[in-house]
Amino acid sequence: MIDTVLNTKLGWRCGRVLLLLVTVVWPAATASAETVYVEAESFLGLGGWVVDTLAMDQIGSSYVLAHGLGVPVKDAQTTVTLPTAGKYRVWVRTRDWVAPWKVDGAPGRFQLLIDGKALETIFGTSGAEWHWQDGGMVEISGNKVTLSLHDLTGFDGRCDAIVMTTDLGFAPPNEAGALAALRRKALGLSDGPEDAGRFDLVVVGGGMAGTCAALSAARLGLQVALIQNRPVLGGNNSSEVRVHLQGRIQLPPYPMLGSVVSELDSGRQGNAKPPEYYDDGKKLRVVRAEKNLHLFLNTHAYKVEKEGDRIAAVVARNVRTGKELRFPGTLFVDCTGDGTLGFLAGADYRMGRESRAETGESLAPEKPDRMTMGMSVQWYSVSTDKPSPFPDCPWAVRFNEKTCQRVMMGEWDWETGMNRDQVTEAEQIRDYALRVVYGNWSFLKNHAKDKTEYAKRRLGWVAYIGGKRESRRLLGDVILQQQDIEQRREFPDACVTTTWTIDLHYPAPKNTQHFPGSEFRSIAKHQKIKPYAIPYRCLYSRNVPNLFMAGRDISVTHVALGTVRVMRTTGMMGEVVGMAASLCKKHDVGPRGVYENCLDELKSLMKRGVGEPATAAAVKP
Repeated sequence: MIDTVLNTKLGWRCGRVLLLLVTVVWPAATASAETVYVEAESFLGLGGWVVDTLAMDQIGSSYVLAHGLGVPVKDAQTTVTLPTAGKYRVWVRTRDWVAPWKVDGAPGRFQLLIDGKALETIFGTSGAEWHWQDGGMVEISGNKVTLSLHDLTGFDGRCDAIVMTTDLGFAPPNEAGALAALRRKALGLSDGPEDAGRFDLVVVGGGMAGTCAALSAARLGLQVALIQNRPVLGGNNSSEVRVHLQGRIQLPPYPMLGSVVSELDSGRQGNAKPPEYYDDGKKLRVVRAEKNLHLFLNTHAYKVEKEGDRIAAVVARNVRTGKELRFPGTLFVDCTGDGTLGFLAGADYRMGRESRAETGESLAPEKPDRMTMGMSVQWYSVSTDKPSPFPDCPWAVRFNEKTCQRVMMGEWDWETGMNRDQVTEAEQIRDYALRVVYGNWSFLKNHAKDKTEYAKRRLGWVAYIGGKRESRRLLGDVILQQQDIEQRREFPDACVTTTWTIDLHYPAPKNTQHFPGSEFRSIAKHQKIKPYAIPYRCLYSRNVPNLFMAGRDISVTHVALGTVRVMRTTGMMGEVVGMAASLCKKHDVGPRGVYENCLDELKSLMKRGVGEPATAAAVKP
């Protein structure tokens, strides 16, 4: 039985909000026509399908993904109450995810079952872009039906939504504005979002930086909202991406910085390891123990409200239900990695590489460009007792004896999208990485001269959420650059100590030789540094007066990002931002005002730290 049914004509409502359906009379339809809209991500049982939020800002919604590594996943299923029995036309919003490469085959094939009977249409077989694929007509004898998404391949079929309509001539729109209006009306979403509460600090992004910022501020007495669009915390250090923590903590000039980071640290090293290495549960337990911290998982921030040049509120959408919440606040922190909050607020930002002439950095390119460090889709295989088959993948990247990668796992250097837009093209960047992994593994298993070495191995895990390194960098009162770090320039507001090398990634030359312009392997060029304390003024926006940032989107050049982007370092940034936010509230100043008026007090807080909750009371200002 479904959890929620909304009927705009009869006006009745029951149950808890999880699946939102509605009976709608469309102006373009006949007087008796009825349309039901079902979001796939709101299915009551997802089976083996997973919710993907990668392209929410581009397609307007999350969607479900059949990520089975070549083995069909279990059906997703839900029950829908229809307004009437009769003949319905069915539409499914989907795409053929390999179509942009104009290759043979459609790996993302799936069926829609209605009361256990499959429609004749096979979905996910056409269209490079998201669109409504016609599922044909179906006769419904009752007013309650069971819908099932039945995966046919295990190779990342995807479904956004299903429309069933008695107006046999109605076709749902693809244009973004019209589709958003349809979705809002059909799901019965209110004209305005519901207030989630009033907060001193709203943190968007639940990676290491955002989690540490929220904990630090909450322990210093602020009411904090932490908004994260995934079901787990940790970002790249979660079990979804599986990158271990790097960088050193608890060093001069502030040895207590990093104490919160250490509370979240699983203590285990290694990339692309089993999920327990990253201990998602530990992060959640620490966060949920803070009474002043209000956690909103599976919640995607997509809109900003402003009063003058200040952010007044963030609007976010639950990725499963579509329910919208408004987060009014005094201060905000962008820990999205992509600088999304700052971008929405009109903050100054930079993306790509500055030229050597502009910055004077020896590691900068001669000319500016849009190149960024890429996205890693990590993977590993596991041994089996007997030979484990894997299908040929004609739609994947093609390999031969010269170009194949003779490995049984892929780590950070399986990196894609360096010459693409890491924000707007994230889905295609990730999908290309999947084509690489599947194509290489298929060649090793089926065609390589040494294929017997891989016979008793199967893919054990392939990330469907890529680990990003770089996209937008928001600009603050100081833009840290290479010379500052190497010449150890002393800033009066020095705070977080960075210890990683200046670690910049480039396409691997051998990979470029075989796959020019479509590289998927990278190299890292390291320039050693001595531990260096970066200035606090890199941690707030220069033109949005109540916006902090922490993480890989802080105010640095492309070159300087190479050292500050590792997660123990970004976690310490979060700790400092939480401390600064507490001083903003205490003295009624903005982030810049902390530097101008309260710097000594910030230094005092950084000396004492905000570690275990038992000691936090002693450091409240």
